[in-house]
Amino acid sequence: MFGTRGKSLFAAGLLACGLLGAAPAQAATAGIVNATFASVGQETSVPYGWVGFCQRYAGECNHGTLEPVDINLNAKTLTEITRINLWVNKTVQPVSDWDHWHVADQWDYPMDGKGDCEDYALLKRRLLIARGFPRQALLMTVVKDEHNEGHAVLTVKTNHGEYILDNLTDKIKPWAQTPYRFVKRQSQSNEMVWLRIGPPTQAPAYVSRGTSRTH
Repeated sequence: MFGTRGKSLFAAGLLACGLLGAAPAQAATAGIVNATFASVGQETSVPYGWVGFCQRYAGECNHGTLEPVDINLNAKTLTEITRINLWVNKTVQPVSDWDHWHVADQWDYPMDGKGDCEDYALLKRRLLIARGFPRQALLMTVVKDEHNEGHAVLTVKTNHGEYILDNLTDKIKPWAQTPYRFVKRQSQSNEMVWLRIGPPTQAPAYVSRGTSRTH
């Protein structure tokens, strides 16, 4: 499924995150604040980018019905999530889909070290799954940013609430403390089912526009 370059990227990510110095338990625990849980609603359309991604990487998406599971957030798990978030943000070079693939919107792993918002989120998701985190708690999510443009982030669902991994900031924030309007995300029980978040809002035509913007 993955070429040599892709396997090398994943291996490098796992190795780097394993070698990074662990934060003191007290400091990591201090970063745990009780977040809230987003209100998810009815089933909605699946992003075209996710459909295309699953056609290329069927093994990443065809797990059928899953039992919803939240991550037990503690000093150890928060440290590991933080490591992976930082490594991906620092390693991947931001580039728009138009400049990268000459298409308006394509979701993919940043095999060549380049990508935009959803590519960062996909790589974080895969590395976290490889480290033993449940895929049911790692949800690809579509939002609208401060400019009303589409953006993708990774929602991490925990027993302390929901947190956002974002390529535009290294800080892991509770979802309600981000500047975004949340549109839709994956269902915990089925990766191919997407659910509305909060009040109905029009989904962006593209998650990332084919411009010089890198999200």
